[in-house]
Amino acid sequence: MALFYPVREKEVTRAIAGSFLRQLDEYAESDVIIVGAGSSGLMAGRELGRAGHKVLLVERNNFLGGGFWIGGYFMNKLTLRSPAHEVLDELGVPYSWHTEGLCVADAPHACSKLISSACDAGVKFLNLTRLEDVVVREDGRVAGVVVNWNPVVHLSSEISCLDPIPLEAKLVIDATGHDACVASKLAQRGLLKVAGEGTMWINKSEDAVVEHTGEVFPGLIVTGMAVAAVYGLPRMGPTFGAMLLSGKRAAEAAEQILRGVKAGVVA
Repeated sequence: MALFYPVREKEVTRAIAGSFLRQLDEYAESDVIIVGAGSSGLMAGRELGRAGHKVLLVERNNFLGGGFWIGGYFMNKLTLRSPAHEVLDELGVPYSWHTEGLCVADAPHACSKLISSACDAGVKFLNLTRLEDVVVREDGRVAGVVVNWNPVVHLSSEISCLDPIPLEAKLVIDATGHDACVASKLAQRGLLKVAGEGTMWINKSEDAVVEHTGEVFPGLIVTGMAVAAVYGLPRMGPTFGAMLLSGKRAAEAAEQILRGVKAGVVA
């Protein structure tokens, strides 16, 4: 006796292709596009999704979470400094205190909970998708991104002539980490200065990253280590509190801008 309902192979293909293309059609225009699905990007997406915004998260890898998934030096434990442990409380992730003010948790558990929470908030994802350019309108605002299939960069030049596609949004968040990929596209055209991150200084970096999170160019917010790259701040290494709190602050900044767009204050 068969255990599973009988389904033809072609229907599996149609289910995958049809649902993906319908989603791509729907999210060709979003409220917010977040580039980079590390901890800060996931947190920003989660907060904005929970606030009712239409959020698309673009990630160049075939997995989500960035360094949040593996911790430091491929040892899958992550550390957070107080008060960032409150995010673990929100997500239902157990942790222990290593020293006063410094907790440690299982990275896969925390990462999977954050991914799940973002999905529950309605965030949609494009994996294996790389940023190629940004959309900038005549009013000087960032209004979307240009993306392509990431594996195309590994093909020979003879067969890799594959045009990218544009995606529109009211707002873009650069959560690409050390590379600050979105901001760097503007810097290449002389529209924005990207200083490059400094050497490691955990105590200074975490506070500074959260403090400087926000809009750096009309229509573009930076979060996480992209903030350090733009402003020349120290790097923080394998502790993730600022990543999570920077993601929250990015969502707050986005909410304020989106309210202005809706009210017609921002073009």
